[in-house]
Amino acid sequence: MVIEGSVMEAALLEVCLTRRVAASPEVVFAAWIDQKQLAKWWGPKGFTNPVCEVDARIGGAMLIDMRSPDGVVYPMTGRFVTIDRPHKLVFVTAAIDGAGKPMFEVLNTVIFDAARGGTEISLAARVIKTASADAPRYLAGMSQGWCQSLDRLTEFVTVL
Repeated sequence: MVIEGSVMEAALLEVCLTRRVAASPEVVFAAWIDQKQLAKWWGPKGFTNPVCEVDARIGGAMLIDMRSPDGVVYPMTGRFVTIDRPHKLVFVTAAIDGAGKPMFEVLNTVIFDAARGGTEISLAARVIKTASADAPRYLAGMSQGWCQSLDRLTEFVTVL
């Protein structure tokens, strides 16, 4: 594991969030692995995903281009580590720079627990590698980005 001092000093190594949504674990889990569904909610508020390719199998890849409201595209790649439907999903994501190189990698673990009236989602996103001086700037928004993504997911699965 490689972690640069600037990331460690900023205390941006892990984000842990919990949300309760009014949809079954199966419905919520599907929203994470079906590329058509994922494209509709992934990313912070106002972002769209003009490219969202998902090969939802262990070792399968993902490629998402997140477009901000001002038109800037933020490409990311990923790979699935664990798929235990509809209980657990583990995947690694990497933000890609202009040269196509990963700036940092994040290990994402998502647990889906049946709860009264729906599902409790527990998310842990842990930085496992940084490789760019720009990483801290992007990682500074990781918590806010995940909060907004989970807000969008909540809205998406409750209107299905």
